[in-house]
Amino acid sequence: MKVILKQDVEKLGRRGDVVNVAPGFGRNYLIPRKMAMAVTATNMKAVEIERQAQKKKLEAERKAFQSLVEKLNQVTLTFARRAGEKDVIFGSVSSGDIRDALAGLGHDIDRRKILLDEPIKRLGNFTVPVKISLDDRAEVKIVVAREGAEEEGAGAAGPPAEAPESGKS
Repeated sequence: MKVILKQDVEKLGRRGDVVNVAPGFGRNYLIPRKMAMAVTATNMKAVEIERQAQKKKLEAERKAFQSLVEKLNQVTLTFARRAGEKDVIFGSVSSGDIRDALAGLGHDIDRRKILLDEPIKRLGNFTVPVKISLDDRAEVKIVVAREGAEEEGAGAAGPPAEAPESGKS
């Protein structure tokens, strides 16, 4: 039995796909749960019209996402934090802090889309990826500087904090 999927079904297909399934699975499971519909000329035309509309919508979203990626790639956020002698900051810079700073610039990004493995706990320069959509990612530059040393802090930020310091603790 051939059916047109109305939504993505795991291990079967994506929305709009025409798939061949066992008659009982199609009649007793997929169609009653409105996950699929029978293949008819009318249904095929409706699916094709919907597919074209979806394609236009996705293209418009793609352009908007590309624009946002370009804007975010230009952003550099600076955070002033108190730090100890070995450039370890008191507290941290988290994805929530980054979200708040981006919101201050007019970019409404969900905190979960900021792909920060762990909070930043050192002075330095960082690049943090931001997931815009499934395929699009932007990179926001983060500078964590010593609080109270605006001019000094820019020079003291030095190399990225990912590089370990001298081996003595």
